Amino acid sequence: MHDWPLLSLLIWLPIVGGFALLALGASRARAARILGLLVAIATLALCVPLFLGFDRADGGMQFLERVPWVPAFGIDYHLGIDGISLVLILLTAITTVLTLIGAWSSVEDRVPVYYAAFLLLEGMMIGVFSALDAALFYVFFEGMLLPMFLIIGMWGGPRRVYASLKFFLYTFLGSVFMLVGLIYLYTQAGSFEIAKFAGLSLGRMEQTLLFFAFLIAFAIKVPMWPVHTWLPDAHVEAPTGGSVILAAIMLKIGGYGFLRFPLPITPDACMEWAWLVVLLSLVAVVYIGFVALAQEDMKKLIAYSSISHMGFVTLGIFLPFALLEQGATDAARLAVHGAMVQMISHGFVSGALFSCVGVLYDRMHSRMIGDYGGVANVMPRFAALFVLFAMANAGLPGTSGFVGEFMVVLAAFQASPWIAAAAALTLILGAAYTLWLVKRVIFGAEANAEVASLKDLQSHELLTLFGFAFFVLLLGVWPAIAVDLMDASVVALLTRLGFGGN
Repeated sequence: MHDWPLLSLLIWLPIVGGFALLALGASRARAARILGLLVAIATLALCVPLFLGFDRADGGMQFLERVPWVPAFGIDYHLGIDGISLVLILLTAITTVLTLIGAWSSVEDRVPVYYAAFLLLEGMMIGVFSALDAALFYVFFEGMLLPMFLIIGMWGGPRRVYASLKFFLYTFLGSVFMLVGLIYLYTQAGSFEIAKFAGLSLGRMEQTLLFFAFLIAFAIKVPMWPVHTWLPDAHVEAPTGGSVILAAIMLKIGGYGFLRFPLPITPDACMEWAWLVVLLSLVAVVYIGFVALAQEDMKKLIAYSSISHMGFVTLGIFLPFALLEQGATDAARLAVHGAMVQMISHGFVSGALFSCVGVLYDRMHSRMIGDYGGVANVMPRFAALFVLFAMANAGLPGTSGFVGEFMVVLAAFQASPWIAAAAALTLILGAAYTLWLVKRVIFGAEANAEVASLKDLQSHELLTLFGFAFFVLLLGVWPAIAVDLMDASVVALLTRLGFGGN
């Protein structure tokens, strides 16, 4: 299976399928839905041999593909994955299928273009997780912006143009800093191969400047406080599918970028400035949690919740630098695993919550919490699933939301009890704003006649939410299914950072 161009198929099948959908024409809505879903399912099916053929004991890159692309500048079409890449590709393929099923009846306008945009976005995101050439990574990294820009700008809410422009400009501005850093590394390495960047001997000033170039680019993508303000606007104005993909996958590219670029390329600068990232992460966890408490719009509440939970990702990624002097390899390993599990969990939990909000919005055309109440009386199946996802968002043991945060908090205790205590506040704040949301929307008497007339889940909505529920529970009770895939790659990264034996 390693001889098959599986990664190229995973990248280009949805992209080619997306262009095929564009050729259907606006009147072929049903055909576009069927073809788009079939392409997404075929892409997910291609992940099966990738998963089965992956060597969990190998911490290096696998399924390698390499073809000269722009030889004059040392740019190759160079693909490969390790365990970290694999779990994010699986998340992408699964979430795209569930998103397209969920959009089956909620989108009526320009359906072929809508489904095409999601397939193009899927191919670009898989390309980001597979690229081993920095120029190729940058092309896919920028290419993602266009489909999401169109999804928000064409199918979004009343302020969609403002939100889509803000999303594009924030991300594009950050990536300019990254591009400058990549060009400098190319002048030093004579190639855009990421592995060669990691082998360079860079001075302190070089590492510091490169570190901040990457920090700006990926902090905006996560997003970290204080460059997070584009996210609530984008989520509020985006259609349901756009919010799902944005929260479930696109935010993870920021965390993935930290693992691929600053950590292996500028380890000394990371060591020097890790305290800054840890501080910003804790601000996101605590302060943004309080901001979420004040929200009256369901989408805004979940958007701010995403920023708070993603603070655990950056905290876990940079905690090893606080543990390096102690030589606490096991704790460092736990922190990075926790960050990765949190990324995957947040993908499923946030995707599910935004899908739930979309279900309510399709029926009442309102996202305001005050317009709801007593939904459980008329939509019992929906209410049961919504409460499950809310509990996962609050970190209930047995769900995926608990595992990653608990791993990061455990690792943080070895670095500093104060860091762990601040991070653990999210369990209180998360429960506060999530239970407050559930109480006002789900329980009590029906708030009005519109709520009383609501119909429970349709078959495609039920299938989407059951899909998310399956993975939320699977990762909650069996996190080893993801951890085992990533472990060798995490150990290889920590070895690069200077960790030895246990």
